[in-house]
Amino acid sequence: MNRTVLLIGLMVTAPLVWILASGFGNDPHTIDSPLVGRKAPTFALRQLDGGQAVGLKDINQPAVVNFWATWCRPCVQEHGVLTAAASRYSGKVRFLGVVYEDTEERIRAFLKRSGAAYPTLIDEAGKTAIAYGVYGVPETFFINAQGQILFKHAGPLNHQSIETYLRKLTGSTP
Repeated sequence: MNRTVLLIGLMVTAPLVWILASGFGNDPHTIDSPLVGRKAPTFALRQLDGGQAVGLKDINQPAVVNFWATWCRPCVQEHGVLTAAASRYSGKVRFLGVVYEDTEERIRAFLKRSGAAYPTLIDEAGKTAIAYGVYGVPETFFINAQGQILFKHAGPLNHQSIETYLRKLTGSTP
């Protein structure tokens, strides 16, 4: 009887262990998205500073679209990484920050403290986040000059990860 229980246990456990082990070595932040490899959803969103609406249709160069919020700790963590990268890749890659479910007062206060190196866009109804399939912030999309999403990253970016994505996006080093 014990052998039978052991064999059944192995038959159930072994495939589960194999499935879990097959994920070792994969970057958990690189998310397989149905949008990767497809044309990025277009949008035109109002800028925080009241300027004219900005969107992907206005951009004919690689772009980084970051969905974030001030109430999101990982978003606050990665803000410096994004602003530094935006400065390094100025003229080569367009950065856009799309604010998700936040207030303009909090956004302004945060940017005053932390600085801003690229347009901050307000997704008032959350329609852009829905179009991109955002399920939590931060999420970042890397889009080539033809408007195709090449990569999606969920979670905070660090200096190494954003450099890797940007080198692949631009095909060069800054």
